[in-house]
Amino acid sequence: MLAAVARERRKGYPVLVISGPRQSGKTTLARLIAPELPYFSLEDPDTRAYAMEDPRGFLAQATDGAILDEVQRCPELFSYLQGIVDADQRMGRFLLTGSSQFELISSITQSLAGRVSMLTLLPFSLGELQAVGCAPTSLNDLLLTGLYPPIYNRPVEPVAWLQDYIATYLERDVRQILKINDLATFQRFVQLCAGRIGQLLNVSSLAADAGITRVTAESWLSVLQASHLIHLIRPWFVNVSKRLIKTPKIYFCDCGLASWLLGIRRPEHLSAHPQRGALFENWVVTECLKARLNAGLRAELHFLRDKEGHEVDIVAETAPQVIQGVEIKSGATVAGDFFAGLEYWKSKLAGQMFQPWLVYGGDAPQKRSRGTVLPWQDIGPLLTALTAEKAPEQ
Repeated sequence: MLAAVARERRKGYPVLVISGPRQSGKTTLARLIAPELPYFSLEDPDTRAYAMEDPRGFLAQATDGAILDEVQRCPELFSYLQGIVDADQRMGRFLLTGSSQFELISSITQSLAGRVSMLTLLPFSLGELQAVGCAPTSLNDLLLTGLYPPIYNRPVEPVAWLQDYIATYLERDVRQILKINDLATFQRFVQLCAGRIGQLLNVSSLAADAGITRVTAESWLSVLQASHLIHLIRPWFVNVSKRLIKTPKIYFCDCGLASWLLGIRRPEHLSAHPQRGALFENWVVTECLKARLNAGLRAELHFLRDKEGHEVDIVAETAPQVIQGVEIKSGATVAGDFFAGLEYWKSKLAGQMFQPWLVYGGDAPQKRSRGTVLPWQDIGPLLTALTAEKAPEQ
């Protein structure tokens, strides 16, 4: 779906930026939608040196446009790109990809504002894998393996690939952005974040457990967000209670990555693991994020929780006065109390159309008066509801 959105955006913008975590398929997507453009990777040392030392000469190779991969590695190019697209305002000439939002957003804000459309690509969705017949067939396999593309298009062991991914991320991105010398402490910090999936983010507690200051913890969390390793889901503020929680919740961009960080190495280890429910919630949240981002929409997912503990895991306003409320339960059997949070907030939001959904770890869809029940293997109706609004122009 994102390919169709990207092709449409190219018609109205001279520059298209595709951001996302490393190995999510950004380069593949760029080359798919613009096969006619020459390709340059700024990860290549020789190419990067040329671009940094002689940006004008480098871009002279691409008078009709180019794909510039991992362009945040060479921020010097952005000012020259501004001059090029202003002088020749043909649409869709340049496709830029990047895995770090820090440099991308800073450079775009300074040089390319109004000339660029930005899209975000996360790893595969379950629906994409189901469409080509290579999706995990059990929930535990899904939560362990995750959805990064190389795991499905290469002959690699998922656990080994995830281990190498973390090592590469620490060595490349963290050293580059933060200049951290003690990578072991940073990895411990990331593992502690994985242990807090779906929880309210207490930065002071996280910092204390990691043995670092709160300021350092906030800095490291910013890096994890900028490199798309984690997402913070903010609470939805409504004028129904003065006792609403205002703290965000933390999720990883991939459930397999989180499972590896938690020390889970085999599917059967998940059956009785205390974090299984949190990992399942993480997966559902990221599927919803992917659906909206792949449709060209802003993420804009929230949760609702008050200080008495009444909670709905996902809240999205898909039209004026139309609220999608989603409860997530990893159990394979639907229990009556699964609907408690949905019913509480439906009563509190009586002036709006509140549509309740329950995603659970079982196999059968159910249409109940209390809400639509979806099994983990078929959450398509929910994703359709979450993307029903028209994508905004950017």
